[in-house]
Amino acid sequence: MADLVLAEGFSFDDLYSVEGLARLDAAFFAALAADRPDLAERLKAARLDAQGRPGADENGGEVEGEVESEAESEAEREAEREAERSALLLELAPYFEDFLGRLFGIETELRALAAAHSELAPLYTVKRQFVQRRAGKQVKPADAEGLDGDALRARLAELGAPPDDELAFARRVAAWLDAEAEHAEALAAARDYAAWALYHPAGQARHGEGVLFKQPHKVDPLALIELEETAVDGVWAQVRPKSELRRREGFELTDPGMDLSEALDQVHYCILCHHQGKDSCSKGLKDRDGAFRKSAFDVSLAGCPLEEKISEMHEAKRDGHAVAALAIAVIDNPMIAGTGHRICNDCMKACIYQKQDPVDIPQAETRVLKDVLELPWGFEIYSLLTRWNPLKLRRFVPRAASGRKVLIAGLGPAGYTLAHYLLNEGHAVVAIDGLKIEPLDPALSGVEADGRRVPFRPIHSWDELREPLDERVMAGFGGVAEYGITVRWDKTFLKVIRLLLERRASFAMFGGVRFGGTVTLDEAFDLGFDHVALAVGAGRPTVLPIPNGLARGVRAASDFLMALQLTGAAKTDSIANMQLRLPVVVIGGGLTAIDTATEALAYYPVQVEKFLSRYERLAAERGEAAVRAAWNEEDAAIADEFLAHARAIRDERAAAALEGRAARVRELLDSWGGVTIAYRKRLIDAPSYTLNHEEVAKALEEGIRLVDCHAPLAVDVDRYGHASAIRLNRLQHVRDEPGWITLDTVDILRARSVLVAAGTQPNTVLAREHPEEIALDGRYFQAIDEHGERVSPERTAKPEQVRVLARLRADGRGVSFWGDVHPSFAGNVVKAMASAKQGYPIVSRLLASHPPASADSAEALVARLDDAWRARVHAITRLTPTIVEVVVHAPAAARAFHPGQFYRLQNFETQAPRVDGTTLAMEGLAMTGAWVDKAAGLLGLIVLEMGGSSDVCAHLRVGE
Repeated sequence: MADLVLAEGFSFDDLYSVEGLARLDAAFFAALAADRPDLAERLKAARLDAQGRPGADENGGEVEGEVESEAESEAEREAEREAERSALLLELAPYFEDFLGRLFGIETELRALAAAHSELAPLYTVKRQFVQRRAGKQVKPADAEGLDGDALRARLAELGAPPDDELAFARRVAAWLDAEAEHAEALAAARDYAAWALYHPAGQARHGEGVLFKQPHKVDPLALIELEETAVDGVWAQVRPKSELRRREGFELTDPGMDLSEALDQVHYCILCHHQGKDSCSKGLKDRDGAFRKSAFDVSLAGCPLEEKISEMHEAKRDGHAVAALAIAVIDNPMIAGTGHRICNDCMKACIYQKQDPVDIPQAETRVLKDVLELPWGFEIYSLLTRWNPLKLRRFVPRAASGRKVLIAGLGPAGYTLAHYLLNEGHAVVAIDGLKIEPLDPALSGVEADGRRVPFRPIHSWDELREPLDERVMAGFGGVAEYGITVRWDKTFLKVIRLLLERRASFAMFGGVRFGGTVTLDEAFDLGFDHVALAVGAGRPTVLPIPNGLARGVRAASDFLMALQLTGAAKTDSIANMQLRLPVVVIGGGLTAIDTATEALAYYPVQVEKFLSRYERLAAERGEAAVRAAWNEEDAAIADEFLAHARAIRDERAAAALEGRAARVRELLDSWGGVTIAYRKRLIDAPSYTLNHEEVAKALEEGIRLVDCHAPLAVDVDRYGHASAIRLNRLQHVRDEPGWITLDTVDILRARSVLVAAGTQPNTVLAREHPEEIALDGRYFQAIDEHGERVSPERTAKPEQVRVLARLRADGRGVSFWGDVHPSFAGNVVKAMASAKQGYPIVSRLLASHPPASADSAEALVARLDDAWRARVHAITRLTPTIVEVVVHAPAAARAFHPGQFYRLQNFETQAPRVDGTTLAMEGLAMTGAWVDKAAGLLGLIVLEMGGSSDVCAHLRVGE
């Protein structure tokens, strides 16, 4: 384990204290003044300007409250100031990076990383100046068809420019261009080969994985995905061409993203339009009247909801300043680990390139983060940038403790981002979430499973945090980013975000605490909180009002994803199971439907292979008759179905291994019915297509089929009452007419599992349970302004007036709402984060306007909450051979007890025992309270042992 020795006399503890960060900022300023006194003075002036003007936000812009005057001239002045700030940041970049290199002792590694950027530079110069401008324009596509690519490749290899080594080719061509007259023949061969690689199908196939011989394609909004048609149960479905299909095994990361050369290709493709104030990727693509332009699908092209400095980040990255590029991005996007590739694309949609492929900004952004995380102490550098960042002009160091305490309900993207901003404002933050949140290694997090704070160590390597996604503990932190986003995204980033917060001394979090149940709004204020923030997400799924819409086999897609991600069902070493039968039909056209389809197809082989393995083991120990003794007729039929499928998969894997090829599991799944998405409108009308067509393409590449223009009519069931098929009305879109018409045709798709992804509603259950506390405005909470007057927030993530307050008490304490429960910011991860970035100054102003509600320290409050909110096993008593009583010490839950309530009983995977390679981690068991002792804080739960997780309860340990 490497030891972190910081330069300049700083200790690791200094990086986590306000005083230490203030001294660090002073040290940087002194170092800058010694090297560039003029630049230091400009930084000082910019800070004073940002802090001195009333209403200035952390970047020097304006927030609600400043009086508008001479709007047009002020806008021009602000544009000039913004250009000056951008220039200042980029000029500061190398000095800041050098300072961090000295501080962490990684100067050598930073030079090597910068050299890697420089080494790749010929690729992009030659691509732009030679491949695209010369070969692409001088040779017509039709003429390229007649070129002999093999002969040209051999000739160029002889000349020292092998095209298969793109960097070597680019370097040699660059050298030839420096003496063009002497190398005219060689350049002609290189030009012809480049044209062949650009235009000839064989050339495109040969260089499909490279960057040099690629050029942007024209974009047709109505044909963003190449598709073919196939018949599914007699119904025409859309699929990807066979050449585009890829094989997926289980739940490992399915998309590692771009490497450095590919990401830099995108960075060089960017025209860095912040220099002209036209960085639409950040600010939005606007018409002449200032309104946001609309896409072909009538979606506002508002750009990044966070207004991240994308163009400036690209410029720093292009110039080899990897750490500074991250620092620039973190100015507006401190939780950058939660954005980027396979998460967001609002920036791409608003890119200045509208008629051709846009810059893949999310890929570049994620590469910027990864390049820093992969440095020695990379996590510590990123973590430091979220607390101290001299490139921020206003809140470059956190404020001292304010004495105020904020309760945040919900630890999804809105909740964890808001926690970050409020912590930097000096407030103590306690966050709760209804999900089980697994403890992390205390040496990393500084927090024991029981909530006690302990010293934590520096993290030297990114590898200390990473774990294979099919083996990682489903930690529960991150809300929808944990249970709703699939393994297309590296969920190690959630651990990164969690550590950014959990290491902060003024932060505490509690899982398994439902706001409105375990703790109510009035109870939160009675505990001494000064503010309550509701970041509770979108939770209520839409139920289809069709016959047999609640039959066995029919399930809400969000429930399926949550159960899959949070129970361990997808793990081969887990006792958790979730029954899924083929064929599967997913109803819906949003990203939830897309993710549900891919995960269902990936889960089925894992499920049946795990079933076969355990069946054979039990049969060997007890005999098949004993194993089957408790099964009814339907159980036996399903079991035989699973066993037959599992054996077919096992045989195919064995045959593939002998033949040295990939196992054709996808083809087997297809023959058993596979997974089909059914959507009521055309694919091009689907939210998944209009907002993020890449996800549709990636899903179809895994073998998903899509039937559009079909609306669910009814679910057919078999003689056991289980889903067997779904009936669909065929619809027809009438051009230039509103709505759709229903044809008389009814199509039937076989479906043993019907997963409904027909949208969700904001989680406003609090207003329905306690209408006296929180009011509703349609589907969302009712917003008020800072004077308590009712207002209607704008339906845009970039509102002129940010409205996040929902209630103001007479004593000045308030309630706010964020993310998916807010009409301005509902819809995706980055909009949820934007709600925190834009709205936290309102909360901070409100907190500053009144003294703290309680004189108790934050530590004292957390200690009380540790006792009240952390559920612990008090006693285990066996009542009969098959019934166990579990007594839980959970004072807050006990006080809130009402007959008929359900509780979720579940142990922690990280603390679960392992027996013969199996982790005894429980699914969430739905329990009713048998008795309660409110004074002692005890709940008695009666468990009927029925196999699986229910049998684990007897093995829970007192104190666990």
